[in-house]
Amino acid sequence: MTLDPPRRTLLMLLTALGLTQGDPVKPSRGPLVTCTCENPHCKGPTCQGAWCTVVLVREEGTHPQEHRGCGNLNQELCKGRPTEFFNHYCCYSPFCNHNVTLVLEATQTPPEQPQEDGQLPLILGPVLALLVLVALGALGLWHVRRRQEKQRGLNSELGESSLILKASEQGDSMLGDLLDSDCTTGSGSGLPFLVQRTVARQVALVECVGFIASDMTSRNSSTQLWLITHYHEHGSLYDFLQRQTLEPQLALRLAVSAACGLAHLHVEIFGTQGKPAIAHRDLKSRNVLVKSNLQCCIADLGLAVMHSQGSDYLDIGNNPRVGTKRYMAPEVLEEQIRTDCFESYKWTDIWAFGLVLWEIARRTIVNGIVEDYRPPFYDVVPNDPSFEDMKKVVCVDQQTPTIPNRLAADPVLSGLAQMMRECWYPNPSARLTALRIKKTLQKLSNGLQRPKVIH
Repeated sequence: MTLDPPRRTLLMLLTALGLTQGDPVKPSRGPLVTCTCENPHCKGPTCQGAWCTVVLVREEGTHPQEHRGCGNLNQELCKGRPTEFFNHYCCYSPFCNHNVTLVLEATQTPPEQPQEDGQLPLILGPVLALLVLVALGALGLWHVRRRQEKQRGLNSELGESSLILKASEQGDSMLGDLLDSDCTTGSGSGLPFLVQRTVARQVALVECVGFIASDMTSRNSSTQLWLITHYHEHGSLYDFLQRQTLEPQLALRLAVSAACGLAHLHVEIFGTQGKPAIAHRDLKSRNVLVKSNLQCCIADLGLAVMHSQGSDYLDIGNNPRVGTKRYMAPEVLEEQIRTDCFESYKWTDIWAFGLVLWEIARRTIVNGIVEDYRPPFYDVVPNDPSFEDMKKVVCVDQQTPTIPNRLAADPVLSGLAQMMRECWYPNPSARLTALRIKKTLQKLSNGLQRPKVIH
């Protein structure tokens, strides 16, 4: 079968692009680029090749069809001229074929001129293509150098830091657009944009404390800073306990991992990779996240206070009544906490941790019995208790949450119940330390996992 010239050229183009079902094309040995792939033979939304291509084709009697893909063979095809049957475009950077739109010539290509007249376009075509490539290369190099200069200037202003800040030169970044609609304060109410804008203009980077990454972007002439952290699919421990009942082994797994996190915060580590001692000051089940391996990690250190033996300095602000009212220790509710003593803040964390253990224990199955999830003090205070509500229950009436009697039937979980009581001593200094809680829970967990021997 013979093909007329337009269809033969079209078939060559489509074959080079991998858009036909002919023989597979051997890929180039040079560096590959990722391109948008939109044609009947694409195996996904992207492909990889030596260059990216766009081809606009029209068979007689049909409407033009545009195909996007990858080129690997016969780069000379990129240098042809458009006709009324086809047009094509080649480029060499990732996804450079995504937003390209082509048009066809209105009329058929004029008859071929004599040899002498046709030599000029043949010579000018490659020359013009070379000039375009050189111009694009120079523009790309200038763009890279400009970004590097901006980054160096930013680093000199902010100091040496492992934090990555990206300034978008094209206005809003995709990350900013994606996250903006879901941006809230954590209370569910969100912030009006004008408030965000006012706050953003007062933000300055002082110190990098670790995160996966960050982004600095612009939106409507304002600066927005985004922090990118780990995603934990199970959500908070509060959410997890609403949905899930626990076997004793899983309950202890959650408790042990949370205790390990609190012990790590509370201890000061010396050395080049060390850290100061940290008290959380807002520990609760909503601020404990459950990872995919069903271990807990402690989050939201916005109210945390740090202490180092070298400096012996505490920065706690002007209000000692911080945290969530339902989880406040009696000394906080009575405003008798020693604000100049770092240990005082660790003791309030222990009180709150005992309440988190109580939430876990209620959802643990013992002899087939389990309670519905309830927050601490659910039966004696309103859903959104006031400071005075909590003060009356915890300080005046000296109540603590009721520990389920069924825990006493299990030797391991009865140890968990005793630990809660020791977290709720009215005398803060008598409460357990985070390290003691961690070691005791690990011992209980090991006892649960140890196989029983029948004599």
